Amino acid sequence: MKINTLLSPLNVDELYFTKKTTIVIDVLRATTVIVTALNNGAKEIIPINAVEFAVKLSGDTLSGQTILAGERNTHKIDGFALGNSPKEFTEEIVASKSIVLFTTNGSKSIVKSKYSSNLYIACFLNGSTIADYVKNEEEIVILCSGNDGLFSFDDSVCAGFLINELNELNIDIELDDASKVCSLLYKKNQNRLKKMMMETEHGKRLVEKGYEEDIAYAAQRNIVNIIPSYSAGSIKLL
Repeated sequence: MKINTLLSPLNVDELYFTKKTTIVIDVLRATTVIVTALNNGAKEIIPINAVEFAVKLSGDTLSGQTILAGERNTHKIDGFALGNSPKEFTEEIVASKSIVLFTTNGSKSIVKSKYSSNLYIACFLNGSTIADYVKNEEEIVILCSGNDGLFSFDDSVCAGFLINELNELNIDIELDDASKVCSLLYKKNQNRLKKMMMETEHGKRLVEKGYEEDIAYAAQRNIVNIIPSYSAGSIKLL
C-alpha cells in the first residue's frame, strides 16, 4: 500500500481526488463530531462549505428532521441549533436526524475531496476500524484538514496514528515524505495526546473558550467501531 498524506487541503484541487481512496481527518473537531454523531444514531451528516447552503438545505427538508450544526473560529453560528462540540451530539438530540454541518476546516475538506472513489472519515476515536477496512487498498490519501489552510499539528499526529494502525496490520506500506513526518510525530506524542493537542494553536484556542473536555474526549483511541462513508452529498455509516 502506498500512503500519501496531504498536510493541507489547499495543496491540491478537487480533481486530484478522482479515483482515489481518501481519509479525511479534522480531529479538533469536525471528524470527531461526525464519528460521535453517527455512533449516537444520526441518520446522516451533510457537510457543506458555505453557511448559505445550510439555510437552504434546512428549508428544503422536513421540519424537525434536520439539525443545523457548525462553527466559525470555534464559535457556534448564530441561528444554528448545535456548535462543533462532540458533547452536544448526544443520542437524545441526534438520533434519526439529518445534520447539516459547516465548520471552519473539516466540512470544507470533505466537500473538496468529494470526487474520491471512496471517502471515509477518521479521528483518534475510530482509527483502528478505518485502518482495518482500507488495508487491502493499493493506495490511499490521508487528508489533514489543517488550520485555516495551514499546517495543523494535531491532524498530522492523527494521520501518524492511522499510519501506525496500518503498520500493525503487517502489510507492506510505502510512505511519502509527509506520511513519514506524521508517523514520527505520532511516535513522539503517542503517550501525551491530550497534552499535545492542548499545546497546539487550535487546542489553545479551544481551551481559552472552555472546550478542554472536547480535547480530552478527542484524544481517546479506538473507542468507536464505525466507518463513516461519504457518498452523494452525505456521510452515513457504511
